[in-house]
Amino acid sequence: MKTDNEDIIAAKPAQGPVPAPEKPAAQPTPSGWQAFFNRRMLAILFLGFSSGLPLFILLNLLQAWLATSGLNVKALGLFALVMFPYTWKFLWSPLMDRFSFPTMGRRRGWMALTQFALFIAIGYLGGLDPLTDVARIAIMASVIAFLSASQDIVIDAYRREILPDNEQGLGAALHVNAYKLAGLVPGSLSLILADRMPWQGVFWVTAAFMLPGLFCTLLVREPQVYGAPPKSIRDAVVLPFKEFIARDGWNKALWVLGFIFLFKLGDSMATALSTKFYLDVGFTMTQIGVIAKTTGLWASIAGGIVGGVWMVKLGINRALWVFGVIQAVAIFGFAWLAVSGPNPVLLGAAIGFEAFGSLGLGSAAFVAYISRETDPRYTATQYALFSSLAAVPRTFINSMAGYIVAGTGWFWFFIICFLLTIPGMMMLPKIAPWKESR
Repeated sequence: MKTDNEDIIAAKPAQGPVPAPEKPAAQPTPSGWQAFFNRRMLAILFLGFSSGLPLFILLNLLQAWLATSGLNVKALGLFALVMFPYTWKFLWSPLMDRFSFPTMGRRRGWMALTQFALFIAIGYLGGLDPLTDVARIAIMASVIAFLSASQDIVIDAYRREILPDNEQGLGAALHVNAYKLAGLVPGSLSLILADRMPWQGVFWVTAAFMLPGLFCTLLVREPQVYGAPPKSIRDAVVLPFKEFIARDGWNKALWVLGFIFLFKLGDSMATALSTKFYLDVGFTMTQIGVIAKTTGLWASIAGGIVGGVWMVKLGINRALWVFGVIQAVAIFGFAWLAVSGPNPVLLGAAIGFEAFGSLGLGSAAFVAYISRETDPRYTATQYALFSSLAAVPRTFINSMAGYIVAGTGWFWFFIICFLLTIPGMMMLPKIAPWKESR
């Protein structure tokens, strides 16, 4: 798979101690379908699938395997602790900016290493005995989580560097959608196979779905590097921070960090206790499973595709405004559901609109914005830091959702969630002016 000159995105201008390389001349924008679907997007699709597969193996397949093997529920619950590398991946992300591989380069080398290691680790995991090898299974699951988080770091960096700014939105949408579709393998196909073959074979078949991403990594070309990558571990840790601050000063840096923290705060909290909310309204488990899960998946995929294509026309700045409003308004669907009772049609509409507007449109614009705010010399480190900051509300602030519901009830809880979307939207004139349609 060939990457032309138009594949290469230039580094942002910087000032101060970390000078940025001169930005190359802008490339013409293709017309027609080539503006949306090209070899770069095909690579993003394969790599997005490869990125999502290990996570869903840990969330779905591992749990089913352990549960059917007779592991008690207390021990099963403790396996959630193996997910910690996804939260702390920024700690080792500088290594992926600092070190490269002689024959494959900085991005392709790390992708190939993590993908091949994941293939081996996933297959090997299925050969252990859940009743006698619990400790080894926990260790291997942690290794898979570490390798998966590491793969995410470098794939995010590769996507940022290979796509020009006007394709960041569509690239983010394809990545997120392929990531979600990967969940159908361990969450559906692998479970069906488990009724027909030994678990060891199931895990090796599931692991084989890592190979398309590995083959893609071997075929694509390394992104061209503008400027000098870090020359030492110290540079890999320090220079990304210096560049980010020197780019526009402390004031603008704090605005950007504040926006990353706040933009999806209200929407994230609104869905923190979604299953509990549906049950309290009066829906059955079957209705939740059939309507909520199915509608949400396909609506978010549709929203991501529409958002990515639409963003090519709007630009990232204006997409944040438009998609941000849709994302906020979608919360009212849950408030309406809270007072209307168990109406299956309204449930599907509320979930579909929220998934389309938030998981689809809003996420596409947000991921594209985060990508744009990274410098191609330090993409792995900066993107890992930004994405970790964006996960803080989901990890910590959402823990207060139950207390708010207990004090206000569901209707006013969703009104509060809507109000929490306003601070992030009010920051848009400063960090993404409407008139700058970039």
